[in-house]
Amino acid sequence: MNGMLLILAVLLPIVAGIASYVLPLSEKTRRIFCSCAIFATTIIGWLAILTCSEEKVVLFSFTDTLIFSLRMDGAAKLFVGLSATLWPFTTVYAWDYMKHEGHLPMFWAFFTASFGVTLGIATASNMVTMYLFYELLTLSTIPLVMHAMHKKAIAAGIKYALYSIAGAALAFVGLVYLIVNDAQDFVLGGHFANFGGNMTVLLTVFSLAFVGCGVKAAIWPMHSWLPTAAVAPTPVTALLHAVAVVKAGAFACIRLVYYAFGVDVLRGTWGQYVVMCLAIITLVFGSAMALKQTHFKHRLAYSTVSNLSYILFACALMTPEGLVASWVHLIVHSVVKIMAFFCAGSVLHYAHREYVHELDGLAKRMPLTFIAFTAAACALTGIPPFNGFVSKWYIALSAMGEGSIWATLGFVGVLISALLTAIYMFQVVIKAWFPAKDVPAIEAGSAHEAGPMMTVPILILAAACLLMGLFPQWLLDIIREAVML
Repeated sequence: MNGMLLILAVLLPIVAGIASYVLPLSEKTRRIFCSCAIFATTIIGWLAILTCSEEKVVLFSFTDTLIFSLRMDGAAKLFVGLSATLWPFTTVYAWDYMKHEGHLPMFWAFFTASFGVTLGIATASNMVTMYLFYELLTLSTIPLVMHAMHKKAIAAGIKYALYSIAGAALAFVGLVYLIVNDAQDFVLGGHFANFGGNMTVLLTVFSLAFVGCGVKAAIWPMHSWLPTAAVAPTPVTALLHAVAVVKAGAFACIRLVYYAFGVDVLRGTWGQYVVMCLAIITLVFGSAMALKQTHFKHRLAYSTVSNLSYILFACALMTPEGLVASWVHLIVHSVVKIMAFFCAGSVLHYAHREYVHELDGLAKRMPLTFIAFTAAACALTGIPPFNGFVSKWYIALSAMGEGSIWATLGFVGVLISALLTAIYMFQVVIKAWFPAKDVPAIEAGSAHEAGPMMTVPILILAAACLLMGLFPQWLLDIIREAVML
């Protein structure tokens, strides 16, 4: 029974998505059909979290080594819980938002199927299974990125595909190495604690695989596909930045470090310092680029580039505290960033503004949206009592506790990034709430608050940001229990 829950959670939305596209359904029926599949999957996912053991469930196998299987271990519970919580919010938001968009059969089909693929990544028990779903995630999200089918959307989809193929090629090197060494099953602590082979080969393979998985996490210099993908509809970009793609990349990196290779063989090696260096560069670079962006969604996209590397940096510390900190920021950033993109989507559709300089005085017409965005700005900057302060605080503590020069440089990078984040986020907040005197008043009726289907999810997520910051201990306890620390 437990095994069936896992299989059903993965396959139900995939099958439902395909069926919704093939069957001759009306627009309303298709939306209801896909939404019911998503909500049902959410329930099944949470039931699996609460009831499933860590016993492996085999989907199918080609050989003794090529086995595709699922398992609900601690890390899977965290990622399934995050996905199963945020996907329904995006679904409700999309009910209203997508009324303004075309190509709805394609949107609902791939939007629904991507949920199952993401859960497949979360519950994969070994590297070969995760790699399979990792590639399926690319295939299921490319149509979402290209949704509008105009020149920019098609170019963004092609760029995303090319970067993903490059990342997959690098990750495949790690997959082959793990299979050859009979180490593809995910086990906390990894498989190479007492490694007696060629360390240069191992570290080279690890570095390549980390960067390969890091492509979806927008690690520098493989980051530029993510801001370009902001051309997609806001429900898509919200999921890309919160759960579906970039967090799957970060999750894969955590699996690679702590559950495949293992920190005992990696800590203190040049392989560790290479990935730490890339993460530090990315977190400062992303913030600096965000400051330069005039397009609202592009600014948020580069913010994601930076914040993802907070996760990768904490992961690369290769300490128990670093593992906890990476998970805290992964969850915190998902909640904050999906809310921020929801706010941007409301501005786009109900104020028809895309650029930062167009937001002067807009908070007077859309107060609820910008109250929530102000909360997002505080959280991303790391201002207490919002949840972003908790995650950045733990990352900083973990970095100083690790003690190496690279960890210290990372700590400095976190401080620089936080300062830049405050500048580019509060520039938006100040423009919206305190317009310049020479800016003409916004015409009545030209901008207004979105409807409840879009506004309610935003406000719930804003409240969650505050509550997670005020009462962080429950989240820390859940994470520590999940990763058995």
